[in-house]
Amino acid sequence: MLYSATLLLSSFLLFLVQPIVGKQIVPWFGGTAAVWCTCLVFFQLALLAGYAYSDRSSRLRAATQSSLHIAILLLSLASLPIVVDASWKPRGDEDPQVRIVCLLAATLGLPYVLLSTTSPLLQSWIAREQVDAATAQRVYRFFALSNIGSLLGLLSYPFVIEPRVATRTQAIVWSLAYALYTLLAIACALRARRSAATTVAAARIAARTTSEPTATPQVTAPDPPPRADDLLRWFVLSCLASVLLLSVSNHLTQNIASIPFLWVLPLALYLLSFVLVFEGRGGRGYYLRAAWIAPTLILLALMSWGLVERSGLLKLSLAIPLYSLGLLASCTFCHGELAATKPASRYLTRFYLVMSLGGAAGGLLVSLVAPTLFVAYLELPLALLFCALLALWLTWPRRRISGDATRPPIPSSRTALARRTRPWLAPLLALSTALICGHYLRAFVRDVQKRNVFAARNFYGVLRVVQNAPDSDPQAIRRLLHGAIIHGEQHLDPARRSHVMSYFGKTSGLGLALRRAPSGPRRIGVLGLGVGTIAAYGRTGDTFRMYEINPQVLQVASRYFFFLSESQAQIETVLGDARLVLEREAPQQFDVLAVDAFSGDSIPIHLLTQEALRLYLRHIKPDGVLAFNVTNRYVNVAPVVQKLASDAGYPAFLISDNAEDDLHDELFQSDWVIVSKNAALLADEEVLQRRTPIPEIPGLRSFTDDFSHLFQILK
Repeated sequence: MLYSATLLLSSFLLFLVQPIVGKQIVPWFGGTAAVWCTCLVFFQLALLAGYAYSDRSSRLRAATQSSLHIAILLLSLASLPIVVDASWKPRGDEDPQVRIVCLLAATLGLPYVLLSTTSPLLQSWIAREQVDAATAQRVYRFFALSNIGSLLGLLSYPFVIEPRVATRTQAIVWSLAYALYTLLAIACALRARRSAATTVAAARIAARTTSEPTATPQVTAPDPPPRADDLLRWFVLSCLASVLLLSVSNHLTQNIASIPFLWVLPLALYLLSFVLVFEGRGGRGYYLRAAWIAPTLILLALMSWGLVERSGLLKLSLAIPLYSLGLLASCTFCHGELAATKPASRYLTRFYLVMSLGGAAGGLLVSLVAPTLFVAYLELPLALLFCALLALWLTWPRRRISGDATRPPIPSSRTALARRTRPWLAPLLALSTALICGHYLRAFVRDVQKRNVFAARNFYGVLRVVQNAPDSDPQAIRRLLHGAIIHGEQHLDPARRSHVMSYFGKTSGLGLALRRAPSGPRRIGVLGLGVGTIAAYGRTGDTFRMYEINPQVLQVASRYFFFLSESQAQIETVLGDARLVLEREAPQQFDVLAVDAFSGDSIPIHLLTQEALRLYLRHIKPDGVLAFNVTNRYVNVAPVVQKLASDAGYPAFLISDNAEDDLHDELFQSDWVIVSKNAALLADEEVLQRRTPIPEIPGLRSFTDDFSHLFQILK
């Protein structure tokens, strides 16, 4: 019970801390989905360090290992509480990935590494206490118990903790729970030391008091160590599962929203796959290849189809279930094949070490290697393709179903299911998945060759500049795509280059605010540059100050589009997270401040808090106007803005523009929330005609830097 309680608490804290710390730092780095991906890579590297320590320390004498572990546990208490220091906030010129890794290491590096050592160390200590090999082999069930604790930690965050507890309070309570874990872990280490000493003493007494000194001792063959092909299998399968986890997480958070619910869901399913393969059937898992392979391959094919259909932007009600079930099935397949070759319990620390090494390698492939090699998110279709080919190799006709030789007989119902699995079904499904992935890659290459003017990928996502016709064509239009989202477009015909396009038409909420601004020289602020379309509203004497976090966006807008260079206004561009820059600047006295900062189709939530609104109001004139672009496919932002404005004593209204007057299909449907005390604007006849009531969300609280709950505003 001591071991079980310690294991459950450690795994609960191990995965609960991930969204707690992630939510603290996401606002500092633009709210981009890449922040969570970088955090996952750090956690995988820290897990690898913990497993390496467990494997190495298991070779020490029991007393030495116990003393060393207790000393490091006590040292880790110096890291508490795990509240990230504000000095780690970026200033705009740092490498965000390096800074995230460094601040995580400084804040919770040692506690996280020690939490990750708990599962392999305790399992090795439990196995050492067992009297026979068969009983010792059942210790792998504790790995399933560990993942159950991790699931509880993850799922409790978005549904129980985040809606009720402030972020700073979360970190402090977690730190107190870690102190309790330290006491339990010390008790386990002391028990392991006593147990080892007792075992040695009993062996010595038995050797001295044997009643038949002349009897020939019975020699038990030692358990064979893992072979090189076993190590390679463990590494490849765990690496593939890790790539699938991070690439699916990227796909969901980049195209929907970078919120804790969508951080937690893929990771929870990843952990659930471990429970399925290490628990059940006497600790030998529920995974049976003959029963699992067909639904896995069907889901792989559907996930591949989802990447092509509608540019991967499926409905929320379809995208989340599809990629969630697909991730669970594919990770269970990888981890099931992994568990089928697990070694004897005496080698379990090496098994976990190689498994964590593969997981860390998969994380590095997605976060560091893929952005360097690819100009698009190609790691997901490549992972699906590789998984399908691996399944094809394993299920080729006449290939015997492999597994652990010590597995018990398969129940008759499962045997019947295995017999009903046609030998041609799995290869056919795997080949169809390969063809769909190949179609996706071929379509991407063809698109790059025919339409791309520019393509690049960095920490903030994938940017592409595309156009529909040659420069000489009067109908040529150039567009900036962030992932699959259009972030602005412009005619290349000099006579039409000044036309305002996309979300910023004259009848949009922002267009109305700019046209009703003072007639003299105006000062306009813009959070989120895009292609610089808003600069087309500039007049002689105006100043447009534009804030942009992504340096590549600034380069693209200046080089491939003409709104900035041909504007009549004076253009000022500022690089860095807009909120952090505004915090450092003196009041700018803007007549209009437009908040148009998107990442994919997801608004960074730190730009929609009470503290952010107070900051915006400090930078506008008393009769100035705040305009929030709330056009969003997945997140209902308008009620959040209205709640913030109401709490601050400001009226807010929604302008939904369907661009009915657009004769040339140059404008998109847009939604803007206007926040202002400007009496002339509020009484304007056109504004009164076009304003739309904002539907309320029952129970919605104002978002703050210390509290936000996006799950309730998902559409």
